[in-house]
Amino acid sequence: MSDLTLVLLGAGTSSRFGLPVKKQWLWIEDKPLWLFVAQRVAQMADFKDIIITAPKEERAFFQKYCDYTIVAGGKSRQDSINNALKFVDSEFVLISDIARVCIKEEVIERILACKDGDCVVPYVPAIDTVVYKNETINRSEVKLIQTPQLSRTHLLRKALQGKEFTDESSAMRAIGAKVLYVEGDLAQKKLTFKEDLQTLPCLKPPLYKQLIGQGFDVHPFCHNRPLFLCGVQIDYHLGLAGHSDADVAIHAIIDALLGAANFGDIGELFPDSAKEYEGIDSKVLLQQCVKLLTSCGFVIDAIDLTLIAQTPKLQEYKSAMQRSIAKILGISLHQVNIKATTTEKLGFIGRKEGIAAQAIATLHFYDWSRK
Repeated sequence: MSDLTLVLLGAGTSSRFGLPVKKQWLWIEDKPLWLFVAQRVAQMADFKDIIITAPKEERAFFQKYCDYTIVAGGKSRQDSINNALKFVDSEFVLISDIARVCIKEEVIERILACKDGDCVVPYVPAIDTVVYKNETINRSEVKLIQTPQLSRTHLLRKALQGKEFTDESSAMRAIGAKVLYVEGDLAQKKLTFKEDLQTLPCLKPPLYKQLIGQGFDVHPFCHNRPLFLCGVQIDYHLGLAGHSDADVAIHAIIDALLGAANFGDIGELFPDSAKEYEGIDSKVLLQQCVKLLTSCGFVIDAIDLTLIAQTPKLQEYKSAMQRSIAKILGISLHQVNIKATTTEKLGFIGRKEGIAAQAIATLHFYDWSRK
């Protein structure tokens, strides 16, 4: 059985990246970057387990795409490592950053060939003149440290308590552990700024795929509440019952958008057990959904919405509803289609007990290669 666990750190905020999409959610052909890196490195060694740290609010979305162990990251890189180490039960742990996208198999082989050390670290030499505190120093004595780094698990747990370190080798050296250095590779450049995308040969642009999702919702009528559809107030003596403002149209659209992204459903993102969503304007929920999809590398193509109501008549409101949805989604009017129909007096809708809505959404991957 393997005595090695792989930990990949993907909980960063991408604050320096310069694109509306988080680095870990750049799409490489048809895979998010974090999954591309994980699957690529997984083929380079025999790992007992593969653990990926993700932003706490995105952990469930990561898990929908893979069978790896997904752990909520912390406020810092070191916090994320400590969270991951709680799930490691192997003698050794190999840790790298998702942003270190083009890891070389030969570097992994050199690292794993040196298990007699407590920590094994790849490095590249400094090739330019190095000045430290206004003094030129011997660049042959300078090592530019890379990841992945191999550590003895029990020693790393000890080393990462207390003081904050920028990498594992610094922490291990601080407790007197034996640190070994092996040759890294200049091609293992870390993805930090959007300009770096042009210098990473292992990355391929996203495929143009149309992603389709379906949403459906229904709410019963109730008294003493205004009726909102697509964020537009409808002149009617009844409203709709629900935990939020019960905008059945927006709820169906959110479900369709989440379905196209494979992000589950509205109940997972905005649970009706959460007090913060009680009575909330559904336009706010849709805005949050759009923000999530944008940061995760999705672009909205179109919405097709069908409202199913025996009453009230909705024809005169369709244009206002179309404008409302297009504005929230940040797309053109022609990308939003709204239809209204009845059930010919059949069923609970025909008995004028409520309204249903069905939506279809199409998305595609954000094309970072053209930016």
